[in-house]
Amino acid sequence: FYLPGIRLAPKEKMDIPVLFMPDTMKMYEAVVVIHVMRENGENWPYEDSAELNKDLKSSVTVAENGGIQGILWIYPVHGIPEAPPQKLVPAVVRCRARQRVERRVEVLLTGVVPGATGMPAARNSATVNTNKPANIQEEVQVTDGFFTTVEFLYELQYQSNEIKSHLESLVGMHLVQRDRDTESGIVTLIFNIVFAPNKPMRNEATLVVRCTTGGVWKFPMLFIATEPEVDDVINIEAVGLNKESIVGFKLTSQTR
Repeated sequence: FYLPGIRLAPKEKMDIPVLFMPDTMKMYEAVVVIHVMRENGENWPYEDSAELNKDLKSSVTVAENGGIQGILWIYPVHGIPEAPPQKLVPAVVRCRARQRVERRVEVLLTGVVPGATGMPAARNSATVNTNKPANIQEEVQVTDGFFTTVEFLYELQYQSNEIKSHLESLVGMHLVQRDRDTESGIVTLIFNIVFAPNKPMRNEATLVVRCTTGGVWKFPMLFIATEPEVDDVINIEAVGLNKESIVGFKLTSQTR
């Protein structure tokens, strides 16, 4: 859009509205261009206007008499659509402390590839599948006859840096399968989640998926570590009333 001439006093501030309403999950690019001219129509004097360097030529307009007629500010704008937040049921990964579990998490991405078959980002979902084998593939590429391969970036985001530093060594995640329905445009991603907690805990996380063509999807997750199994039972036999009985046992630390 274009805003007609707006008069600004010295050191006055002006807000420039930018509206973004994406209809597909792809990145949109635009630029905001601001052209400033003096109100009295005079030019800013500049002695060496013919010798303007390359960077300065792109940000000023030079008049015929050699003065600077206007100054340009150019701001690039990237519009990255994000799937609307919904009250999704978190994908729960549950494990007993000091044990290890693998789970398959399946997420659905809508409107990934723009085009006639792409659908608007109407819904997202995440489910845990415990029946599929944990065969991790290093690289998975899926293409069809109409679109090139689409790449995805993914990460787990936590509520705080403290939780992140603690869970990073306990949680592993790999993308093992990627499929696309050519009719609906919905992409299915299947992740293999490894959870090996060292103590009881309950922490929330967010699986964030980004498409290289633009678009962000977020799925809630919940990591639960229950009480560990009992290591051993210690029996102390009394030697008499009001007398101490002592039994010794060894503890081995699993860390330094």
